[in-house]
Amino acid sequence: MRAFLAEYTVCNEPDLAAEGNAMLSVLRRSFLRCGYEVVSPEGEQFEQEIRKLAPGCDLGLVIAPDYLLSRYTYLLEQLTHNIGCGSMNIAVCANKRRTASILSAHGISVPEEVKSGSRVIKPLMGCAAQHVRLSDDDPQDGEIGQRHIEGDHLSVSLVGSRVTGNACEYYSGKPPLPLAINRQYIAIDDDGAFHYLGGETPVEHPRQDEIIAVATEAMNVLGCQGYAGIDLIVADRIYVVDVNPRPTTSLVGIAACMEEEIADILVKASYGAGPETVHLSGRVRFDKDGRVRAI
Repeated sequence: MRAFLAEYTVCNEPDLAAEGNAMLSVLRRSFLRCGYEVVSPEGEQFEQEIRKLAPGCDLGLVIAPDYLLSRYTYLLEQLTHNIGCGSMNIAVCANKRRTASILSAHGISVPEEVKSGSRVIKPLMGCAAQHVRLSDDDPQDGEIGQRHIEGDHLSVSLVGSRVTGNACEYYSGKPPLPLAINRQYIAIDDDGAFHYLGGETPVEHPRQDEIIAVATEAMNVLGCQGYAGIDLIVADRIYVVDVNPRPTTSLVGIAACMEEEIADILVKASYGAGPETVHLSGRVRFDKDGRVRAI
C-alpha cells in the first residue's frame, strides 16, 4: 500500500515550512509504522508533483494554506482516495466571513463582525495568525473585523467520518471522533499583532463536554471530514473563531500522547469506520515549529 502525503509550505513558504514539516513528519512516521510506503512532493512544483505521484498511490492527503487547500484537494480527489476533508467543504471553511455566517445561522456563537472601534482584523483567508491584529483601523480589501473576545484560547482536534450522505458509498453516519482539547498560546505584541506560539495538549477543562459538543456541531454543520482543528474562545459563551479542515500543529503534540496511530484513524474514518475513542497519556507542550516536550 502506498500513501501520498503532500505539505505545501515545506518547499514553498519558508515562514511556515518548519511547522509544515513537523506535521508531515508525524504523519509519515505513522503511515510507515502502519506498513505503508510513503511518497511526497520534494520540489516547488506542487501541482505537477501531485499529478505525477498521486495516481500511483492507494490514498492521499494534502495540507496547504487555506487559500490553496481546496484547489489542491480537488485535484487529489481526481487521482486517488482522499482521506482528508472534501474540496467543496474546504472551500466553504476557507472564507472566514462565510464560515461565521453559516455557523451563526445554525445557532453556534461566533465573534460578530463590527464596523468601528478596536477589533480583531484578519484576512478572510489565512492561517497561523498571519496578519491578524487588534486595531481600530478599517479592514483592508480581503479582510474582516470582528469583536475582540477575552477568554481561554483553545482548539479541539477531531477526525470526521464520511458525512457526504447516501451518495457516498462509505457513508456510515459515524460522528466525529474527538482526539483532544488543546490550549493555544496566543500573544499580542505592542503593535497589536497576534502571534501563534504553539500550545499544549491534552487539556482538561471544567466545560470540557460543552467545548467538544460545540466543536463537533461546527464540524458537522460545515460537513468536514478527516482531521480538523476547531479554534475556540471560551468566555461567557463558547465562540468558534476558526475552522481548519486539515491537520494542524496540535497533531504533533497529540501524536506524542496518543496510543492509537493517526494514520490508522484517518484511513478508517475515510471509509466511515474507526475507533470510538482514543487513549492519551501524559501532557506535552509544542511550539509553533512543532517541537515537543513533556510537561
